[in-house]
Amino acid sequence: MKTSLAEKKWIVVLISLLLILIPEATLLAWNEHPLISYPVVSVMSELRDAKPVHVESLDAFVMAEEKGLSRFLSEEETWARNNLPWYAPRPESLAFKATGNPNDIHLRFCQAIRVNPKVKFPLYLQFPPGIEAGGSPTLTAKDITFLQDTSDWGSTTFVGLKMGEMVQALDVVVSATDEPDLLGLDIGLFGDNGTDFGKVYGFGVQPFGNPHLEYGSQAPFHMGFYHEAQIIYFLAGFLKKTYPEYRIHLYKKLSEFAFQSGHPYWGFRFMGWGLHYLADLTQPYHATVLPGVSTSRSLWINTEDMFGVHGPKADAIQLVSNRHTAVEKYLQVVLQKAYRDKDQSNPVLLSLRSIKERLPYEDTVPRQVIAQQSHAKSAETDTVLVENMPKKFILDPHFELGTSEEREQIVLKIQAEKGQAAIDRLNFIIIDLLEPFVAYGPSFIRATLSEAKGLRQ
Repeated sequence: MKTSLAEKKWIVVLISLLLILIPEATLLAWNEHPLISYPVVSVMSELRDAKPVHVESLDAFVMAEEKGLSRFLSEEETWARNNLPWYAPRPESLAFKATGNPNDIHLRFCQAIRVNPKVKFPLYLQFPPGIEAGGSPTLTAKDITFLQDTSDWGSTTFVGLKMGEMVQALDVVVSATDEPDLLGLDIGLFGDNGTDFGKVYGFGVQPFGNPHLEYGSQAPFHMGFYHEAQIIYFLAGFLKKTYPEYRIHLYKKLSEFAFQSGHPYWGFRFMGWGLHYLADLTQPYHATVLPGVSTSRSLWINTEDMFGVHGPKADAIQLVSNRHTAVEKYLQVVLQKAYRDKDQSNPVLLSLRSIKERLPYEDTVPRQVIAQQSHAKSAETDTVLVENMPKKFILDPHFELGTSEEREQIVLKIQAEKGQAAIDRLNFIIIDLLEPFVAYGPSFIRATLSEAKGLRQ
């Protein structure tokens, strides 16, 4: 069936608006990544039994390895250009060079890997509720990040570290899994984000997501729309411009480099950064453009909008946003309670702690395995949410879940309105969604450690 030019425009406009107008609260894939990563990696002897490592600042690491990093980052840039079809090449002017100047070492490194240079890379650890944090001084999220909205970390335990002190490798990895969100690594990187660095980083105009929202500009780095129908790519090719694969590979290789050059603290910290994006891709709302909204439905909604009937499009935007928020907040509340209560029988925690078959990790895993499985489960996930979440949260287009205080009572409201059967069904679908991370998170770690060991030999 041929698609007219007008129809093509309608679909493009709808998809663009749905992505651009999504509230910023939905642009985090999973709230508080350590809640997920801790049980997955804590069962690994490679981390649990690893020797404590010396805390080291990023600047100290980079200064000590300037020459090696110059070669490494050049090779990594070549890999990205050769292997990622939609990769926006790093401008040559930002290539990392060993100048010996400590005064701009932070800026030179941030520019070379194209992250937000406002990030200070503080020395700290983040702990799930109920996990012993030791006697170190406590911090708040505001002490760590430049972000204005830190509400998702309001009950999180942070402790400060000092240069040279010894910390457990496991704690470093787990804490680092939240940093791409918490520290704002990927915020403001596009040319239209109103930042000086975004104008020179070479990523161009932000392909989707709202560039004016605090979290909005990180969307293309944390979402991977790799498995949409071909007609969607034909009509909206900008959806291909996503960068999780770029980040995962870069941080995996940086981890290997840090281990190989004798900086295990940063080896484990970079490792945690890579794990963050792997976990993000298990979220259907980060691997599918519009879960629960068919292409034909999208076309009809926008047809109505173009003829002055604006309600259906606004409703669709709000419902997709609320469902995205609901699944994230549900998991966060469930896991926070399980940690606080030391509930070893919680089914989600049990699943996250399960030891899977040792599957090999390859560079194709994020796209061809994790994102593909997430995309395949998106329609079912949407259906489960509709059937088991409070109607107000999921079916009321006039309700904004992302800014409502009611979201913190989401589990209690599900139990009151839908009963324990709904809790069980939601737990089951979330366990299914996270299964690829349970399987491939450890294989990512083992592959990184193995490669680093091979480099040393």
